Amino acid sequence: MTTEKSSNGKCFVYVGLAGETAPGRVIASGLYRMAKGDDRWDLLGNGLPGSPAIRAIAIHPERSNTVFVGTQDGPYRTEDHGDHWEKVNVPDHGLPVWSLLFHPRDPNVMFAGYESSEIYRSDDGGERWQQLPVSVRFPEVTVGPGANLAKRVLQIAGVPANTDELYGAIEVGGIIRTLDGGEHWEQLSHGQYVNDDPVDMHGVLASTFRPGSVLGIGRAGMFRSTDKGDHWARVQLDPLNEKGQTYCRQIREVPGDPKTIWVAAGANFMSDHGVLFRSRDGGVSWDRVDTGFQPNSTLFGLAFNERHPSDMYCASNNGQVWGSSDSGETWTDHPLPEGARQVYSMACG
Repeated sequence: MTTEKSSNGKCFVYVGLAGETAPGRVIASGLYRMAKGDDRWDLLGNGLPGSPAIRAIAIHPERSNTVFVGTQDGPYRTEDHGDHWEKVNVPDHGLPVWSLLFHPRDPNVMFAGYESSEIYRSDDGGERWQQLPVSVRFPEVTVGPGANLAKRVLQIAGVPANTDELYGAIEVGGIIRTLDGGEHWEQLSHGQYVNDDPVDMHGVLASTFRPGSVLGIGRAGMFRSTDKGDHWARVQLDPLNEKGQTYCRQIREVPGDPKTIWVAAGANFMSDHGVLFRSRDGGVSWDRVDTGFQPNSTLFGLAFNERHPSDMYCASNNGQVWGSSDSGETWTDHPLPEGARQVYSMACG
């Protein structure tokens, strides 16, 4: 596809398969693409590493033909909606990429979050990268050497008004923050550590609608701060498991409508049902959404079309995909091909 066709409204949905990198865990692979209105999933691979484990997908906010994906061998890029791929030249250590971000204020500024809690930054749209000095500690869990090594950067969030203010969600590591573009980082989860649950964070969102408000999601549910992460309070969601908690996996703000936020969730990491939650007031109050469909596993994927935000998609870990063209009021089923399981990433544009 070309940029011209992209600007004429062609929309693609991308779904990546992956898995945990802990010893003994099964890792699925594959990157699928569906054109809106087509209902056929194409398996992409031209230029990607063999059996690509796709844990992150980011579509350029101004050029939807340009897409970055995070693989077990670093990030890859396409300029033609995924027909061809090339490896991005990041001076990393060959670790898996778990998160990618185009900064909401400046799409030339990009971030890649890695295994072992490494973060890389590019200021020229992904051509040149430098590693940021992420080294923060708090009691019992650390991203520094020794002790319980915090694992992965599962999401990075930027603040539209300030390119220097960033947040990271660390698996078994809590939420971290920088106010100087990544030169110095602070651990924001002091006082939360009782066991791994409240610091096993899967996502973070800095509210556009409520400046200073930050939402963190993870194994133990959702936490909210009104002072840029200095203090946190638990957000009440419908409890879905025996601990009285809700396993939250993805959080997204609706493009152009920042007061509306969605969360993909379930009972546990490998549960037999999934749910969507929605806030219409910038994350203060939340309702469970009656979607009309019944996921058979935890929802892992959530994506919006930046150019047409009423188009949204969600996906369960077991390969079920649903799409909505009316902001989530009604949904259509778009299941992945037979055997495509372990959805870890999703994007639309």
